[in-house]
Amino acid sequence: MSELMEAVRAGRTAETLRLVKGMTAAERRASLPDLKELRKELRAVPPWEGRFEKIRPALHLAGAACHTGAAAAAAWLAASDLRWRQASAESLLRVLEDRDTGWLADVAHRLAQRPVSAQVPYALMAGLVSRSGCEVPVTDAYVVGWVRHVSVGDRGRRREGVADVLRREPNLATLVGGLFTLSDLSEVRWLLGEGPGSWQSALAALVQEGSLDREFLVDACAARLVRGGGPTDHRIFLPVLTGLALTREEERARIPDWTALSRDAVSPVAAHAQAVLTGLALEGYLTARHLAEVSEGLLFRSEKKLVRAQLVLLSKVLARDPGTAAELLPVVAQAFGHEDTQVQERALKLVERHLKVLDADEVREELAGAAQQLSPALRARAAAALGFVASGSEEVYEEVLPPAPEPFRLEPAPRTAEEVAEEMGALLASEGDVAAFERALDGLVRHAYQDPEALRRALVPVVANRWWATDEDRQWPRTDDMFSNSRYGLFSAQQGLELLLATLHGKVSTATLHAAVRKGPSEHECPHSGLARVFDARLREVAYRLRTEPMPMLLATPTWSTGLLEPAELVARLAEYRRLDARVCATDFAQALLRVRRDDRAAAEEAAGRARALGTPEGVRLARWLRGTNAALPEARRHTKGERILLELAELPELQDGFPQEFHRLGRPLSVFSNRWHCSHWNRATRRHWLAVLPERRELVAARLLHDLADTAVDDERGTGVLPLLAESGGAAGEAVHLCVAYGLGARHQEDRLAAVDALLVLAARGQLDAARLGADLGELVGRGAVKPQRLAESVRTAAATGANATIWELLRHALPVPLAGLVTARPEAAAVAARGLGDLMAVAAECAERSGARGEVPHLAEAAARGGSSRLVVQARRLRDALAEEVAA
Repeated sequence: MSELMEAVRAGRTAETLRLVKGMTAAERRASLPDLKELRKELRAVPPWEGRFEKIRPALHLAGAACHTGAAAAAAWLAASDLRWRQASAESLLRVLEDRDTGWLADVAHRLAQRPVSAQVPYALMAGLVSRSGCEVPVTDAYVVGWVRHVSVGDRGRRREGVADVLRREPNLATLVGGLFTLSDLSEVRWLLGEGPGSWQSALAALVQEGSLDREFLVDACAARLVRGGGPTDHRIFLPVLTGLALTREEERARIPDWTALSRDAVSPVAAHAQAVLTGLALEGYLTARHLAEVSEGLLFRSEKKLVRAQLVLLSKVLARDPGTAAELLPVVAQAFGHEDTQVQERALKLVERHLKVLDADEVREELAGAAQQLSPALRARAAAALGFVASGSEEVYEEVLPPAPEPFRLEPAPRTAEEVAEEMGALLASEGDVAAFERALDGLVRHAYQDPEALRRALVPVVANRWWATDEDRQWPRTDDMFSNSRYGLFSAQQGLELLLATLHGKVSTATLHAAVRKGPSEHECPHSGLARVFDARLREVAYRLRTEPMPMLLATPTWSTGLLEPAELVARLAEYRRLDARVCATDFAQALLRVRRDDRAAAEEAAGRARALGTPEGVRLARWLRGTNAALPEARRHTKGERILLELAELPELQDGFPQEFHRLGRPLSVFSNRWHCSHWNRATRRHWLAVLPERRELVAARLLHDLADTAVDDERGTGVLPLLAESGGAAGEAVHLCVAYGLGARHQEDRLAAVDALLVLAARGQLDAARLGADLGELVGRGAVKPQRLAESVRTAAATGANATIWELLRHALPVPLAGLVTARPEAAAVAARGLGDLMAVAAECAERSGARGEVPHLAEAAARGGSSRLVVQARRLRDALAEEVAA
């Protein structure tokens, strides 16, 4: 072993530095193979192993010195496996100081081109730039490193502010420009800060004293804001721009930037741009054409505050210069299509006020065409003002619902082992749906029965990098420990596949598999445990059978994507088991019984006869099951728990008699007073498989998910993705399903509300939505504070926009009485709280009532409409009252 390698393996960094400094280029190159071999050894050792920790800096230093090519040296310096413990930047710069400046510049720029995640030390990059005299590389990695150096560095010892450090930066303008072109601010946003002592105040101070060019910084701010970025990037750059206090001349020079920002930027930036443009317009610096261009973009924005402010500006300009009416009124009419009818009315009033100065018929025709977007009441008013016949007054409303998704048949199991391997790889990389999972699972079982060696060969690339595939004695965690019968069972479908693959490759002991089958999961009971236990028990028994007695196929593989199994297919599989004299897997057969379709009584009776004719215990059991009562549901009782409305379920003996022990919890009573609502079943992707456990009894699944769905509205949690699948599932859609959808419609996060809207529309399209029940539930939840009216308004507005106006009106007709009663009976100080967000809900109700031609009365609506003032709630209550009272044209 060479002297250098002895020093490196001993972790003597100082000695390594001395040795490589005295070596020739040829000697350094000759040392590289040994250094690379040592690096390969260390890759197999966890970086936290203490006895190897001191080797890494010495290896890092020696490798950097011995590479003579710039590309190879940069790759070594930035290698991820050497990142855990690196040599210091000072040592690296010393060992590279004898290289020529061109080589140093090349390495510096190569390191700067690395992603920020490579964590190349800024001190190293800056040192190489300084020693080479090259141009500063304005890359994300270099600029992020510079920001960290300025913001943190060793300022704690110097007690200097950001501005003091920036004043000494020789490449200040270049690097500040790089700050404004960063593709991602997430790494430094917390360092830039706000207020005194922040980067914003420091940059303003440097501009004021002349260290930074003012025009350069203003242009950089405007360009970055126009470019956009992350959702909170404006919090960094907008304060810099406003802190510079632009003069009116500077604002005039950037009118195109303000126009672009007002149309497309996030709300705070658009509001600032609008304020600048408003000042310019009122001072006569904007032509009518330019104001029209600005307004076209702003009036299409969803923020009501911005739209109203622009209408106010247009009103002032029209009052000052009536000659601009022909150019500006068609722009005003764009607001006729806004979702807020109060905005529509403001725009219509503005058009009515200035119609008299219009001479051109084509402008009036354009306004008449735009007026078709108004709500029915305002459309009639516009027709009177513009002199056209309002369309739709004689039309009969027709409800339009999106088509309900149709279940699809599963393809046959993969025919070759290679296909099984391909599908297994896809599922391990990203959990697929029920159909993909069940099909691949059946394929694995079939090929393990037919030719397990061929299957293992096909799976080689799939399992090569799995955590359990290593042959090392020191493997951690131990495979048996991970897959043994634990308190929590299997966490996900993906972990279930891992268990099967590890079993197939002999990585789980037979004793572990047998214990899991014999004892079953020992987790504490929670609402999900019945569903999770069935899913867990079936996979564990299938794994045990892979080891001890492979099965020819799975009995419970569904026919349809929802999890339903056709009875004729199950009978055919049992017949094949009898022909092969194969023993049935108890949990797989029990799952097949829960999945087999019983709602088609003719098909069920025919299959029952053929099943009994098999003469096997499973055939007799299936025949009895198919001839039994279809999908009985237990008695449900409503209970309240805080703001929540939850359901308790009575016992269901049918799901206990004759079923394995692991299935009994499905039929046991469900209580809302359990202290174990919060449990280990946190993987939401697994919920789709729970629906496939009981594909004809979604009420049982919904009741067990109800608390989780309530959390999305009450505690702002995530997780309504199961709702569309719940709506597509089979069985009655009763109290539990409707309550789940109700909570989803009031969820905190928009994506969760959209999933609930999808579920609502699917139920409606399938004719399974009880709008009166859902509306009553929503009214009660709003009254209890579990669902916020504004969130609900956004959800039902989205649903109505698909054409489901009558459906949403019927829902809101039953939802509004409870919050309206709370409003009219509340004390004055409590009325304001009760009214919060209710105006938005009333607006959607009025829109749906007008479009669907609804008539009738809503309890307490008249009292709300009779309240004084012109608040949104009162205005919309009057609008709804008038729409419901409008006489039908003869």
